[in-house]
Amino acid sequence: MTATSPHTALSVMPGPSAGRMRRMHWRHAVRWVPPVLALGLGVWGNTNPSAWTDEIVTIDVARRSWPQLMELLGRVDAVHGLHYVLMYLVGQASGGLNEFLARVPSAMAVAVAAGGLTWLGRLLGGPRLGLGAGLLLAVLPTASRYAQEARSFAFVMAVAVLATGALVKALAGRARGRWPIGYAVLLALLGWFNLLGLLLVAAHAVTVLLRRPGRRVVVRLLAAQAAGIAAVVPLLLLASSQSSAVGDAAPVTAGTPFNYFTWLLTPGQDTLPTALKLLLTLTALTLLVARRHQAPPPALAVGVPWLTVPPLLLAAASLGHPLFAYRYLLFCLPALALLLATAATVIPRRLYALLALLAAVPTAASHLAIRQEDSRPWDTGAVIRTLRVHDAPGDAVLFGGARCGLIASAFKEAFMNRPDLGQGRTAAQLGTLDHLPADPALLEQRLSRTSRVWHVTCTHLSAGARQSAERTAAAQEQALARAGFSPVQRHSARGVVITLEQRPATKRRLLRTPAQ
Repeated sequence: MTATSPHTALSVMPGPSAGRMRRMHWRHAVRWVPPVLALGLGVWGNTNPSAWTDEIVTIDVARRSWPQLMELLGRVDAVHGLHYVLMYLVGQASGGLNEFLARVPSAMAVAVAAGGLTWLGRLLGGPRLGLGAGLLLAVLPTASRYAQEARSFAFVMAVAVLATGALVKALAGRARGRWPIGYAVLLALLGWFNLLGLLLVAAHAVTVLLRRPGRRVVVRLLAAQAAGIAAVVPLLLLASSQSSAVGDAAPVTAGTPFNYFTWLLTPGQDTLPTALKLLLTLTALTLLVARRHQAPPPALAVGVPWLTVPPLLLAAASLGHPLFAYRYLLFCLPALALLLATAATVIPRRLYALLALLAAVPTAASHLAIRQEDSRPWDTGAVIRTLRVHDAPGDAVLFGGARCGLIASAFKEAFMNRPDLGQGRTAAQLGTLDHLPADPALLEQRLSRTSRVWHVTCTHLSAGARQSAERTAAAQEQALARAGFSPVQRHSARGVVITLEQRPATKRRLLRTPAQ
């Protein structure tokens, strides 16, 4: 009788199990590629683009004390309150908020969106669809553009993806209580980040109609939606009595649907090669329509309403009051990525390499373009650089109206020894978003104490702010002329004009000499 060694028996078993484990580990690791890639692209070149109006508002508000922040939100811009509080906490934790740190949370939010879309795609059509959707969202230039903006839109997109995932789980009847509750919480969070994000609820309603779940599931989802929206009612009531930092919204025209679609691919840059990207995207979506019966039905039921219903509702609402700013629809970008990934499941695999190659060039060009210094509405970097190169000891600055003066508040180090002659009381002292201009007598007094003034005017303004800013700038120019100043240098950059005003030293002495 021969004894069998237990080690010999055990050595035969691990073969398939070990291979299966390696495949499982590999699949698990691959899931992390989209969020890591999205984060990397979001951080890459983060400090190159100049901070513009809305970002400067974020930095200025986040640097205020907690009582000052609460005073502001009680008066104005409560719709962005959750994001301001988050940025305040980031500044407190990091010892101070700068341009880089103000944008990193948005990059992290886009990474969450890419990871969440990978998970959502797996739920709707399997690992291949999930990985494709997550990767597409990660590399889309518009995602990176808003990963590098210190505003709430990337957070809205991330929460929208997670809320849609919770909806899909609830539709499947998984963990009856947990997913509807999670869905309600995520809808509330979505609304607190941006009220217009709740347009997603209408898209979800269409998805529920298309999927036709049982009555109990529908009741649970309706209750979850009602609870989520109810949690946002206090913000809605407060915001209805306030104004906001929002600029102009685009008018709704016959070309709005096309412009919306191209914006999803190319985020507002004037010279990017959008034609090829647009052609490839339309081709892929056309193939998806033609072969829709081969695509996973759940992916279409989720993606199509998500991409189309919110912009249609926003366009309808904008007919009465201008609201159609494309950035409010960033949360629809994952739907486009999901549908393009779904299209890939019905396209012959032999075409993958060709399509990827054709898309690579315009996509790379877009990524480079959005990382240029002047790729934002205000080139504040040009202002700081001009003063650093051309200023002299004793120079002062004079900012035009609107929020132009917040440049000095957001970049205090660059303006430390350059007093702002036009500032009366700061926005933080007033509990508002705008500084109070100095009265004419105070401005005249300050002008009498210097011989060189850098007059900075901001030209990229909303219609409402532009009129006030033009009046302020005109009054300042008159005050400069009365004080004997004349322009000697002029520098123009995107959204800003920097003029060096100077007067002869002899005239300055005469003005400062008391009358006999």
